[in-house]
Amino acid sequence: MADWTRDRSSVDDMLDAENKRLAENLASKVSRLKSLAYDIDREADDQNEYLDGMDSNFLSATGLLTGSVKRFSTMVRSGRDNRRILCYVSVGLVSGFFLLYYLISRIQR
Repeated sequence: MADWTRDRSSVDDMLDAENKRLAENLASKVSRLKSLAYDIDREADDQNEYLDGMDSNFLSATGLLTGSVKRFSTMVRSGRDNRRILCYVSVGLVSGFFLLYYLISRIQR
């Protein structure tokens, strides 16, 4: 009978040691997951702040483009003299673009 209680207590000690080891292992995994969740939260906040900044930049660019389109539309709807100037400006801009493209391609060679 004494052997049975001694065997039982040694099994209990082994099970208790195993439970403590598994509990420590689980605690370290929970700690890692908590740290990972905190890092994800911080990264999400940073990304949201970045996107909010981009939103305000796009809104200001939209305002500038809207004003430019309105002025351009007004110029197109006006008299013949403005259309001639508009044509010259358009041809000049396109020519300037192709000239810059040509010069940059020559420099890169």
